[in-house]
Amino acid sequence: MKQVIKVLTGCTIAATLAACGNQSSGEESVQIDEIMGVDPGAGVMMNTEEAITEYELDIHLQHSSDPAMTAALGEAYANEEPIAVTASYPHWIFLAYDLKYLDDPKDVYGDTENIHTFTRVGLEDEAPEAFAVLDQFHWEPDDIGEVMLDVFEGKEPTEAAGTWVENHQDKVSEWTNGVEPVSGKTITLSYVSWDSETASTHVVAKVLEDLGYNVELTQLEPAFMWASIHSGDADAMVGGWLPKTHGAYLEEYNDNIVDLGANLEGARIGLAVPEYLDIDSIEDLK
Repeated sequence: MKQVIKVLTGCTIAATLAACGNQSSGEESVQIDEIMGVDPGAGVMMNTEEAITEYELDIHLQHSSDPAMTAALGEAYANEEPIAVTASYPHWIFLAYDLKYLDDPKDVYGDTENIHTFTRVGLEDEAPEAFAVLDQFHWEPDDIGEVMLDVFEGKEPTEAAGTWVENHQDKVSEWTNGVEPVSGKTITLSYVSWDSETASTHVVAKVLEDLGYNVELTQLEPAFMWASIHSGDADAMVGGWLPKTHGAYLEEYNDNIVDLGANLEGARIGLAVPEYLDIDSIEDLK
């Protein structure tokens, strides 16, 4: 069936790396003047602004996008230059590069997160087959990492999702258990342009397409993704990071959305740096 992708918002901001280190032959000191971030509405950005205040850091938080952040990280890593990035796990950067999360003694970023599936009110009655798939959708960090890595290595998200679905029919059959095929019904999924949510949303879209749905994918900034479910403009999303990352959005919109629970456990947010940097804590960024 046809898949329609609409990109409504989400500009990539050109970003430059404003970090440097003393590369002299003597004792090396690490100086990072900038944290390379993602889109301004992301919860990890709000937490990072809080971290800058809590740890009294004299450092700039660069708002950009997930692609801009990963590009800056890749360039710095290739040259073994100092860099700190806002990082969410699962993400392909942890497969491609040797990275470490900085310790967070003030617990600004919290413990591990879960990624939840949400639907609009009424979807269960109007599209019970899609609702059942969404309710049964659950996978592991290694699963989503496989899709993200394929995309990183050059596959289109649709192709990577199709490959994963084809190779993991045992898991897909758990999601579609008891679900009958449909003919020509349309369902809209909203998502943010993070690599993890691009992967998960395209996989779910492929599964729904194979059941006979026409799937429309709408890419939005985080706040608008949540608002789209609340207003009914979109039917569902599989990228609700809780409790920290999207906690403020859940508090704002929880009166008119349906939480189907976690589709992935063990997610995490924080500040990450390459292993070659001799720093281990956010406090070391002072």
